[in-house]
Amino acid sequence: MRDLMWGIRSLLRRRLRTVLTMLGIAVSAALLLDMVMLSGGIEKSFAELLTARGYQIRLSPKGTLPFDTEATLGDVRTTIGRLRAIPAVAEAGAVLGTSVYGRRADSLVTLVGYGIQPDAQGLYRLESGSDIAQHDTLAVLLSRPAAELLHAGLGDTLTLLGRLDPQTVAGTISRDVVVRGFVSWVYDYRGQPSVGTTLPVMQRLAGGAGDRASLILVKARNDADAPALTARLRQDFPGLEVYSVADLVRFFKQRLVYFRQLSYILGTMSLIVSVLLISTLLTITVNERLGEIATLRAIGIARATVIRQVLIEGALLTIFGGVLGMMLGVITARYLDSILTSFPGLPAAFSFFVPRPESIVTAAMVVLVTGGLAGLYPAWLAARAPIAATLRSDAP
Repeated sequence: MRDLMWGIRSLLRRRLRTVLTMLGIAVSAALLLDMVMLSGGIEKSFAELLTARGYQIRLSPKGTLPFDTEATLGDVRTTIGRLRAIPAVAEAGAVLGTSVYGRRADSLVTLVGYGIQPDAQGLYRLESGSDIAQHDTLAVLLSRPAAELLHAGLGDTLTLLGRLDPQTVAGTISRDVVVRGFVSWVYDYRGQPSVGTTLPVMQRLAGGAGDRASLILVKARNDADAPALTARLRQDFPGLEVYSVADLVRFFKQRLVYFRQLSYILGTMSLIVSVLLISTLLTITVNERLGEIATLRAIGIARATVIRQVLIEGALLTIFGGVLGMMLGVITARYLDSILTSFPGLPAAFSFFVPRPESIVTAAMVVLVTGGLAGLYPAWLAARAPIAATLRSDAP
């Protein structure tokens, strides 16, 4: 306790210097926390997004990633039947993604269309209204942006059009549907106008290309069974690409590897800044107080006590600055996340900075260790000060 009070008094002697140093440490700690959240938050957020509805496996056309191209897979009914016959499969449902058009007064609105199998869907959450039934060919689900564009409410009848005739700018295929509900589509970007109907209706609007889909979602009965089920499906369906969530996260990490590199570089720089700030302040403090330290040593204060007092002073700077930095890091992470997630094409539910307890603990521990290491040189400088020579130089 005596060493702690000595450290506090030492810091209070130069209050402005102490405050500025703590602010510098806080900024460095905030940057470190943000980089820790960025390095691990991207893949965790993406994995949570993929499993938001519990589907751990995706089947897509050979040589493609899910929804990465406009390629489709055929003979969907047969494939779904084979999947549902596997004991380890809890649910399997096909999805067709395409562009459709909605009629609004005398104009057309471009929409993203999803053809789904309502009894096995992993694309949306119902917000209001009612869900559509498996064989309801007159129902449609809208995202809020789509409802605003079409000026549509629950129970309204809409006209959806498929392929447009380039000469007449009119739809060659159309279908009148009734708005059953408003939904939040899991993978939509902010403001995306999306509509969903049963798979046969969307297949017809897409040009009547037959029994085709963009991908198939598969849910294992248990999460632990997903890896083994993925391996089996690759053997049973060699003509399709079979991806587990772990596979898709790995591909995603490869595409965004520069974010991880950026987080490592900036995180390292923040640690270097913290070390320099703490070491500089403590070195200046020790040099200013060499006479006092020599006097304490002369009256019998042990060298270990002097070292401990300097290290405690550095620890206090690190703790107060680090706590302030953790709070500042969470605030700045939210602001930075709002900027990055506003980029076009990113799902609205995706996050770059994820404030998890383990991220905060990791950043805090790194800051504390760094602060402790930064105080080693000033402590060594204080311990090796020559008593006699220092007292003579300070004598009047």
